[in-house]
Formats: sequence, structure tokens, C-alpha cells
Amino acid sequence: MGNRNNTKFTDYELVGFVVYENYNPLLFTVFFIIYISTIIGNMLIILVVHYNANLHTPMYFFITNLSCLEIWYVSTTTPKLLVMLITKNNKISFYWCFAQIYMFHSLGITECNLLAIMAIDRFVAICKPLRYNVLMSTRVSRNLYLMCWITGFLVALIPMTLTARVPFCGRHYVNHYFCDLAPMLSLACNDITVTVSINRFVGGFATMFNLAIVVLVYIIIIYSIMKIKTKTGRRKAFSTCSSHLIVATLFYGAACIVYATPKLRLVENL
Repeated sequence: MGNRNNTKFTDYELVGFVVYENYNPLLFTVFFIIYISTIIGNMLIILVVHYNANLHTPMYFFITNLSCLEIWYVSTTTPKLLVMLITKNNKISFYWCFAQIYMFHSLGITECNLLAIMAIDRFVAICKPLRYNVLMSTRVSRNLYLMCWITGFLVALIPMTLTARVPFCGRHYVNHYFCDLAPMLSLACNDITVTVSINRFVGGFATMFNLAIVVLVYIIIIYSIMKIKTKTGRRKAFSTCSSHLIVATLFYGAACIVYATPKLRLVENL
């Protein structure tokens, strides 16, 4: 390691889907349709909630914010991916790369926070229905919403700052279709054990803490629903939280697939 030159590159090369390069037009079409569908779908949710006074409740307030978050989240990585697929220009500047890292993880942690808060909202609605309007008032909902965003953007500063301070050397290929912590740290020259440990702790704690809240809250919710005597009552109670449960399952399931599965080392073949 000591004999390698330490370099801070002005540009990086995103590997992307180099194995499937011949299928770029098809991949572009698929990802473009998914991206546009995601934007339109979330925009429709925002507009429907905004123009329907009956939906101006804490639950739909959080759903609207989740939709805004999803639009921003997918727009952090997808447009660059589409450009790469259609132009085969995989270059990204050092500063844009770390801006992407920061935004991606900030929004990811914010979504974890928001999903936990939405689970608590469903708990109050099902288990404390008579006090729901007091416990989840407009002021409380807005404060919880702000807390989710502020916490997400502050916590993400830690891994982004630590990674940006790492000396990079050797090839400047980023083994991903967007800039992420692990692919960037694989380019490090020096020992990065401490940096990796801190990054894992911060990311793991932010994810698992909120997941633990969601799981615990839904155990209580399911227990409370099972105590309802009528099937109609149980079905109605469960329907109020089923959509959130599906979203939380998809989000954490996707996170596990992306970050808990072995990574292919495509850079070595370049």
C-alpha cells in the first residue's frame, strides 16, 4: 500500500451494468418507465391528498411526505443511470459523486425515520383512538416530520465526511451504477478499518433502530387487533395499517437485498 500514489481524482468512472452493455437500450427503456411511473404515481398521491379536504389527517400528511421523499430519493440516482445507459458516458466528478452519496444516505435514513413515525401513528390510531386527535395533532405531526428530515441529513454527514477524507489511489472505477460508500472505500490506499466500522455502525444503527420500532409497534398492533371480537372490526383495523406495512416490508427487504448480499467484483475485469 505504501508504494501506491495517493490521488484525489477529479472524475470517477461508474462501472454500471458493464456485463449487460449490449442490452443498454432495453435497460434504459425499463428503468425510464419505472422512473416515470414512480414520479407520476407519487405526484398523483400528493395532488389527491392536497385537493381532498377529507384526507387532511396525520396519516395522509405522512403519506404525502413519504411520496415527496420517494420522488427525491429515486431522482438522486436514476437520472444519472439513464444518461449512462443512453450515452455510455459513465464519468462523474468527485464533488457530484460525494453529493450523490450524501443525498442518497440522507434520504434513506429519513425514510427509515418516517416509516417508524408512521408505524407509531398507526399504533395511536388503533390502540388509542379516542386520544388520536390530541396525540397526533397538526403541530405534533409537523414536529415529527421535521425531526425525521433533520436527523436524516445530520446523521448522513458522518459517513460522507469520513469517506471524503479517505485518500484514494489506483484505478478510479466505482464498482456500482451510482456513488455509494462501499464502492468508494474499495479505492482507498490506507487502512480504513476505523472508517468502515463507524460507517457500518451509523448506517446499521439508523436502520435497525427504526426497524426495531416498526416491528415492536406492529407486534402491539396485531395483538390489539386480535382482541377485537368481530371479524369486521379486525378487518377494518388491519386495513388502516396494511399499506404502511407493505411499504415498510418492501423498503427494508430491498435494503437487505442490496446491502446484505455478496457483491460482484466487476472492476477487476475492466
